[in-house]
Amino acid sequence: MSPFNLKLPIAIGCDHAGFDCKEDLISVLEGEGLSFTDFGTYNKDSVDYPDFAHPVANAVERGEAAFGILLCGSANGVAMTANKHKGIRAAICWGEELAELARKHNDANIICIPARFVRDGTAEKMLDIFMNTEFEGGRHERRVEKIAC
Repeated sequence: MSPFNLKLPIAIGCDHAGFDCKEDLISVLEGEGLSFTDFGTYNKDSVDYPDFAHPVANAVERGEAAFGILLCGSANGVAMTANKHKGIRAAICWGEELAELARKHNDANIICIPARFVRDGTAEKMLDIFMNTEFEGGRHERRVEKIAC
């Protein structure tokens, strides 16, 4: 069972480099009957990643989304942008263990995927792990509470 409130939609967004991977993840969400809000981009034309990262982060920050998914070439740009928002803990994940630790130890609420650096099927596995891993709390809770400025 997911630790996220999946009665809310999942917020998803990307730039041109993350478009194909985003479409694959949307297919997974649809296949599982999960609702989502697609904040774009909607094709492979060159765009600016903050234009899509801010709306995803806003939706998570306001409690309008269960969690967020952001994709760009390296995931650095979308993560930096999302992490400017209060209460957002956007984690760059390029492997399954990182997705698990982002949730267990950091209580991440946005997964940022570097589309140019993940193999086929890895993003889908990371999403499943991220979506279904509980935050451990304990000593990690104290650390997470120190993140905000």
